[in-house]
Amino acid sequence: VLPTVLGPREAAAVKADPAIAGKDVEGGCIIGPGGGDNAMASLGLGMAVGDVSVSLGTSGVAAAIAENPVYDLTGAISGFADCTGHYLPLACTINGSRILDAGRAALGVDYDEPGAGGITLVPYFDGERTPNRPDATASLTGLTLHNTTKENLARAFVEGLLCSQRDCLELIRSLGAEINRILLIGGGAKSVAIRTLAPSILGMDVTRPAT
Repeated sequence: VLPTVLGPREAAAVKADPAIAGKDVEGGCIIGPGGGDNAMASLGLGMAVGDVSVSLGTSGVAAAIAENPVYDLTGAISGFADCTGHYLPLACTINGSRILDAGRAALGVDYDEPGAGGITLVPYFDGERTPNRPDATASLTGLTLHNTTKENLARAFVEGLLCSQRDCLELIRSLGAEINRILLIGGGAKSVAIRTLAPSILGMDVTRPAT
């Protein structure tokens, strides 16, 4: 009923048809297993056990390479395989770097202006996947007459995004995955504010790989 699941270094077949290979490949074209977007990203980054990538795109994804499979009966962590024979526990949030776009559009300020002054953003604008709150909405708390400025509000949007990813990292860590290195990728990694605040909020040094 189900197809055979191949290991990462196994070949499914050899096809000589140029229409499949894209050209006439001598000896035929080897058909091998592929991978999903996050598994291929980890392969392209050369990630090893103990590495975790934090990808800030439309969604936010924290994905770790783990020696052993991860089982999360709550469903917060998805227990995928990577492309090398290890495992890829990951947590995904719906509200990624577009949080920053929303903040910038509403406030008319740059991402990189400093200071949140005690304001906290809970960034569940479209509901949320991690944690599983599909009907949640975003909220700003801690507002006073003194700290309600455009600059503080902009900083709160950046901190809210990063704190959401910290939640994902802690969920992965709580299931036994080792985290020794964080790689920051995706469109959100272009923000100076994100790169500046990420180490303090994520709790360790952060590397931004070269494109």
